[in-house]
Amino acid sequence: MFKRFLVLAALAVTTLLTGCMSVPEGLDLSLAKPTDGHKYVVKLQPLGDPDKIGQMQSWEASVATVDGNPVPGARIEVGGGMPQHGHGLPTRPAVTRELEGGRYVIGGVKFSMSGWWELKLKIDSSTNGPDAATFNVVVGRGTPRQSALLAPAGKA
Repeated sequence: MFKRFLVLAALAVTTLLTGCMSVPEGLDLSLAKPTDGHKYVVKLQPLGDPDKIGQMQSWEASVATVDGNPVPGARIEVGGGMPQHGHGLPTRPAVTRELEGGRYVIGGVKFSMSGWWELKLKIDSSTNGPDAATFNVVVGRGTPRQSALLAPAGKA
């Protein structure tokens, strides 16, 4: 019985470790996209190195209408996690300040391990109402394409 438990535990650990490194083929890594209901266009940008595992990070979100007009005063909720592992972010990221031009600083983002993460934004404003967008981020990447997509502003 104990031997069976050890075998199952080893399989579980192997599955978790493999899951950290396997990124789905064709995963959309764009950091600029329309929201699900096409009410807004959102652009995400790391304000540092997004590959820093276990360290707090800040990201900038730019929110505009589909016509390109900035959306000031939006309410943004941030969530996410690792879809392959079934767990959320280890922190509770939130907007820490609003900048000019529909830009928002999101603080408290932390990736606790390498692999595929999702950052989910729920956006609501008096301009267009509620909508949402999900962004895929691969931490511990290593391919030039992903590095270019996720490079902090001015460092691509």
